[in-house]
Amino acid sequence: MAFFKGIDKIKYEGPNSKNPLSFKHYNPNEVVAGKTMKEQLRFAMSYWHTFTYMGGDQFGGASICRPWDQTEDTMEQAINRVHAAFEFMEKAQIPFFCFHDRDIAPLGKDLKETNERLDIIVDVIKKEMARTGIKCLWGTTNAFGDGKFVHGAGTSCNATVFAYAAAQIKKAMEITKELGGENYVFWGGREGYETLLNTDTELELDNYARLLQMAVDYAEEIGFTGQFLIEPKPKEPTKHQYDFDTASVLAFLRKYNLQEKFKINVEANHATLAQHTFQHELNQARINGVLGSIDANQGDTLLGWDTDQFPTNLYDTTMAMYEVLLAGGFTTGGLNFDAKVRRASFDEYDLFYAYIAGMDAFAKGLKVAARLIEDRALEDFKEKRYASYKEGIGKDIIENKVGFKELEAYALEHGVTPNESGRQELLESIVNQYILEA
Repeated sequence: MAFFKGIDKIKYEGPNSKNPLSFKHYNPNEVVAGKTMKEQLRFAMSYWHTFTYMGGDQFGGASICRPWDQTEDTMEQAINRVHAAFEFMEKAQIPFFCFHDRDIAPLGKDLKETNERLDIIVDVIKKEMARTGIKCLWGTTNAFGDGKFVHGAGTSCNATVFAYAAAQIKKAMEITKELGGENYVFWGGREGYETLLNTDTELELDNYARLLQMAVDYAEEIGFTGQFLIEPKPKEPTKHQYDFDTASVLAFLRKYNLQEKFKINVEANHATLAQHTFQHELNQARINGVLGSIDANQGDTLLGWDTDQFPTNLYDTTMAMYEVLLAGGFTTGGLNFDAKVRRASFDEYDLFYAYIAGMDAFAKGLKVAARLIEDRALEDFKEKRYASYKEGIGKDIIENKVGFKELEAYALEHGVTPNESGRQELLESIVNQYILEA
C-alpha cells in the first residue's frame, strides 16, 4: 500500500529549479571534500517526529491525522507506520533512520508483552531494510514519557524504576544490534531535578554512572560494537538536567572513567536552551575528540522550549559542517533530523517540504564549509592571531618550560606588546561572502 501517492523520488534539480519537490543543493553523488554528499552528510529520519507526532503541544491536542494511523488496532497501526516510513525514506533519498523503542511498537499490558510486540515490529523493519538498503543510524530508549519515570529513570529515587529502566535499555540495545545500528544514544529525558530540597544529587549521579557502566558491560557481552552517545540537554522537562551541555557531560564521564566509551550527540535546539550556539557545542565536542553525531534542527530564540524546527539557517548549517569537517567528518554518526513540522502543517506533502529544506540547508552548508577550509579563510587568520605562541616566550609557555617566576621576570623586563584587532566583523563578512557565492 502506498501512503504518499503522487510523489515520486525527490531528485536534484539545481538551485534554479522552481519545483518544491526537488533538491536545490543536495546532490547525493556530488563529491565535496573528498566524499560524496551522501557519505559526508549521512542524513537520517527521526521515526518519532516524522511518524508518531500528531501535532500536539503544551496548549493543544492532536491536529494531524495521518493515513497510516487510520485503524484502531495499535499493532496494525505500527506496521503501517513502518511501511510508510520506508516509502518516505526511499522517496526522499534518506539513507538512515533513528528510533526510540516506544516509537516503533505500542505498549503491552506488561514488559513481557511490550517486548514481544517490539520483536514483531522489528521483523517488519528488518524486511524493509533488506528491501531498500536503508540502515539504522541509532536506537535509544524512551525512559521519560511514561508516568513511572516521574522522578527520572537512571536517577530515580525508586530502585524498582531504575531496574525497569535497565531492563528497557537492555531490550533497546538488543534491538539496535539486531537492526545493525551504528550507535546507541542515551538521552536523559528526566535525568535531573526540580528542587534540591528532596534530591540526593550525589546518589543520583552515581546511579546514572552505574547504569551507563552496565550498558557498556552488556554491550561487550552481546557483541554490540556500535558507538555509545550521550545527548546533552539543559532543561525541559526538569528544571536542572544533569546532562546540561557538552562540557558538563564530559566532566561527568571523566569523573566516572567512562570517557573512552562515550561520545556526544549534539542537538542544535538543546544548544540554544543552554544559551550556547550550535557551533559552540560542536566545537567543544570536536576539540575534546568526542563529536559523535548530530540531531539536526533549530530552535526559536523567542520561545523558551524545544521547538524542534527543521533547520533552514544557512549560517548555522555552514558553521556546523565546518566543525564536522575539521573533526575529519562523521564516522558512525550523521545528521538525524530531530525536527517536526509545525502544528498547522498537517498535510503529508509538508513532510517532504520540511526534509527537503533541511537537507538542502546542510548540503549548502557543507559546500560553503569545504571552501572555507580549503581556502583557509578563517584558519590563516587564527594562525596569525596566535603567532606569539610559535616563538620566544609563547613557545616556552606551550612547551611547559616556564613557571610563574620565569614569567614574572619576563614581564618585568619586556612588558606587553600591543594587542591587534580581532576583526570579528571582517570575518563575519567573509563567511557571508562564501555563503552567497557557493
